[in-house]
Amino acid sequence: MQALLQKLPPSVTALLLQFTAFGLALLFVRLTGLQPELLTFALLCGLLAASLSYFAGQARWWLAIQLTFASALVLMLTFEIPPGFFLAAFVILLLVYWSTFRTQVPLYLSSNKVWRALEGLLPPPGTSFRFIDLGSGLGGVLTHLARVRPDGHYSGIESAPLPLLMSWLRTRPYPNCEVHWGSIWDDTLVACNLAQYDVVFAYLSPVPMERLWRKARAEMRPGTVLISSTFSVPDQAPHQTVEVDDLHQSTLLVWRM
Repeated sequence: MQALLQKLPPSVTALLLQFTAFGLALLFVRLTGLQPELLTFALLCGLLAASLSYFAGQARWWLAIQLTFASALVLMLTFEIPPGFFLAAFVILLLVYWSTFRTQVPLYLSSNKVWRALEGLLPPPGTSFRFIDLGSGLGGVLTHLARVRPDGHYSGIESAPLPLLMSWLRTRPYPNCEVHWGSIWDDTLVACNLAQYDVVFAYLSPVPMERLWRKARAEMRPGTVLISSTFSVPDQAPHQTVEVDDLHQSTLLVWRM
């Protein structure tokens, strides 16, 4: 069953599990003879949906959505919250997460300590090099490295409009820094060709790592470096790991092509 669900788009799987959780909660109420309040029933549905999502192998952020979906719906109806509020919230989330439902790569933000750890993985000072952040988010990695290592050229790829805008604004003061809107898998976007970079950095999710490895092996030049924050490549041991003492206990995994 888990293998079957994983073939479906994550949003479709989540919806099916919500319906399943509602049916199980209703069956439980009928069998026990309990008459819970509507919000209590919604919380039960959320717990069941989150549990089913966990066993179905859905990503962690889906568990939070599944847990709160039914309760949020009940609260909206109870307090008669204007629909425009939820429309505005939906639009903001859409601009931030954009293709997350399709790519299963949410907005992860690297810590300042990760930025500093990356400094030690760049070519020696005084060496001209090109660096790309695949999924550059708010531009923190790019602007930090562009400031401390001005001898490099820094590029970022971001598909979500709002993070892209913020990243673009942050990188404006740095002439050696640029961001592009698009998917890292878009072969028509010149910036996505990894052959032109000396250091490739990614903070994605477990889902696309095998595909990223195939792309890196096909495009990156010998002697260049692929760095992944936190997420490993299946069956590919890194040549180096750097433990980062930040809130998430991040690890930088380094492969030398």
